[in-house]
Amino acid sequence: VNLLPLQEGERINAILPVKDFKQEAYVFMATSQGVVKKTPLQDFSRPRSSGIIALDLRADDHLIGVEITTGEYDVILVASTGKSIRFAEQDVRPMGRTATGVRGMRIDEAHEVISVMVVEHNDETHQVLIGTANGFGKRTPMQDFPQQKRGGQGVIAVQTTDRNGDVIGAVMVAEDDQAMLITDRGTLVRTAVHEISSMGRNTQGVTLIRLGEDEHMTEIEAVQTLEGVVDDTADSAADASVDDDSTDSEEPTIH
Repeated sequence: VNLLPLQEGERINAILPVKDFKQEAYVFMATSQGVVKKTPLQDFSRPRSSGIIALDLRADDHLIGVEITTGEYDVILVASTGKSIRFAEQDVRPMGRTATGVRGMRIDEAHEVISVMVVEHNDETHQVLIGTANGFGKRTPMQDFPQQKRGGQGVIAVQTTDRNGDVIGAVMVAEDDQAMLITDRGTLVRTAVHEISSMGRNTQGVTLIRLGEDEHMTEIEAVQTLEGVVDDTADSAADASVDDDSTDSEEPTIH
C-alpha cells in the first residue's frame, strides 16, 4: 500500500533485489514490442518518493521484464508467436534512464514479446520452460538456442498451432526446480520440472495442465529449490508430461 504512486492504467511489472548500487551491474529492460535497453545500476541509486524514469516508452508499448546483468550475459527474448532470439548483452550499449532503447527482436503487429531471460554464455545447467495458452508446454536445453545478432525475427522455440495456442510464458529452470502453472479461472498447479518432457525447439510440447471449457493458462513461473530445504507440501501435476490421449490422471489444484 502506497509503495509507489501509480498513474491510471500503470502497474508494477518487476521487483529487483539490490544490495549495493555501486557494483558493476546493469538494469536490462525489455518491452512488448521487442525494444531492449541497458542502464547502469548506479543510475537508480537516488530514488524519489514519486519514482524516477527508467525507460521512455511509446504509447503502444509496455515493459514486460527487467533483469540485473553484469554486461557479459546472453539475452533471450521469447514472443507469443513461439519464436525466440538469443544475443550477446554486449550488442546493447549502456544508455541513460530517459532513453528509449534499441531493437532487440522484430515481431509483427499482432503479437508481442512476453519474456526476457539472461543467461551465462556457456550455461548447460538451465533449460527454457515454455507454456502456451491451451495448457501445453515443454522444456528445451539452453544450448538449443543459437546466438544471433539482435534485431532479427529469431528462431522457432515452440510450434504454436490451434492445438496449443500462443505462448503465454517462458522461464529459465533447473532440473530440480518446480513450476507453477496458473489459469485465468484462478486454478494453480505446482509440479516438478523434471516431470515435464524435454524436447527440441521445433516441437509443440505436451500437456502441462488439464483445462476446462473456455479456460486458458495465463502464467508460468519457476520456483527454485533451495539447498538443504525439503518441501513435502508441493503439489505435482500428475499428467505434467503425458500425451494428448491420456485421460486417466487428475492434477491437484489450489484455489
